Amino acid sequence: MSAAAMALQVEAVRRSRKQRWRRSLGFYGLIAALALVSAYTVLVVDTDWARLGSLGAVLKSVGRFLAIDWSLIPHLVEPVLETFMMACIGTLVGAILCIPVIWMGALNITPSRWIAYPLGRFLMTFSRSIHEIVWALIFVSAVGLGSLAGILALAMRSIGFIAKITAEAIENVDPKPIEAIRAVGGNGLQVLRYGIMPQVLPVVLGTIIFEWDINIRRSAIMGLVGAGGLGLTFHRQMVMFNYPGVTTVILSILLLIVVGEVASHYVRKAVT
Repeated sequence: MSAAAMALQVEAVRRSRKQRWRRSLGFYGLIAALALVSAYTVLVVDTDWARLGSLGAVLKSVGRFLAIDWSLIPHLVEPVLETFMMACIGTLVGAILCIPVIWMGALNITPSRWIAYPLGRFLMTFSRSIHEIVWALIFVSAVGLGSLAGILALAMRSIGFIAKITAEAIENVDPKPIEAIRAVGGNGLQVLRYGIMPQVLPVVLGTIIFEWDINIRRSAIMGLVGAGGLGLTFHRQMVMFNYPGVTTVILSILLLIVVGEVASHYVRKAVT
């Protein structure tokens, strides 16, 4: 290669680096500008600093929560159990209801690529797009106050996540066992039972356990809209301005979540 060609190549590399630097600076500059505008809007425009009061007033307000209402603890046993059972039953119902959604939404087993597959994917997205509190409000208006509304809300929220992860696992299975079963005359049910399920079962069980773990957190706030559990007790303590009671309920929610974390960890290790 001649000296002139090498010089041209070096110059081209230098220009390319400069262009990349300019694009990077422009990109990060845009992000910084958006961050500044957002901070100004949130911290200056939308915050009423006059109502916050002095630092002493803020610390005094926070100090109200730094106590425990010991007399409330015996009354938390039933709400804790109710919250735990809401998470368990809601996850189980969601896992059952998502079976037809998985069947429609997995491309390699769907009965129709043009009708069932788009419908299954839409149901997955629809379930995940609506917050569990909104689902709880819908079911509270439909079936009334109580744990049933919370269970149905958790079930509907669980369908999208479990169905999506499972459907994608089915789409990514090894096709060789499926082809072998079909080659010896196996029907669709046998392909599903012996070719697909053994490959995706650990993923399915792990996903259901993970969703159950999440639903313990969700069920703790269902009562804020009248769906029973610890959330209802939390709301009552807030309405009565019993700040130590609020702290006590928060600690019980934390304890329940920790128990769920530990249980889900060992169950996941047992099934995977």
